[in-house]
Amino acid sequence: MGQDLSGMGVKELQTLENQLEISLRCIRTKKDQILIDEIHELNHKGSLVHQENMELYKKINLIRQENAELHKKLSETEAATEVNRDSRTPYNFAVVEDANVSVNLELNSPQQQNDVQHTAPPKLGLQLHP
Repeated sequence: MGQDLSGMGVKELQTLENQLEISLRCIRTKKDQILIDEIHELNHKGSLVHQENMELYKKINLIRQENAELHKKLSETEAATEVNRDSRTPYNFAVVEDANVSVNLELNSPQQQNDVQHTAPPKLGLQLHP
């Protein structure tokens, strides 16, 4: 480009220069528009990523709250179990209260067969009536 300029006059060179400047402005305008479009697209993608991060943050907080509640329940259960271990009875059981369930405990004597006595401890029967 530019090798065939030796035979051109001043007027032809000015015309060529004006055409090059117009072409260069069009190229720069097109380049600017492409960059502006890319910026808008990246801003939109950034907004979507930010929204997704906020949703994940909410899920993490919910899971942390659930974990804290489960740890609290586990600690309460372990404390109740520890109380039962410290009791002087040979049986371990936990008393769990539920207002919707009635509990009936019955003490049954072991049945004797043919004048043979069993030395087994009495059986406790637990019946739950909803």
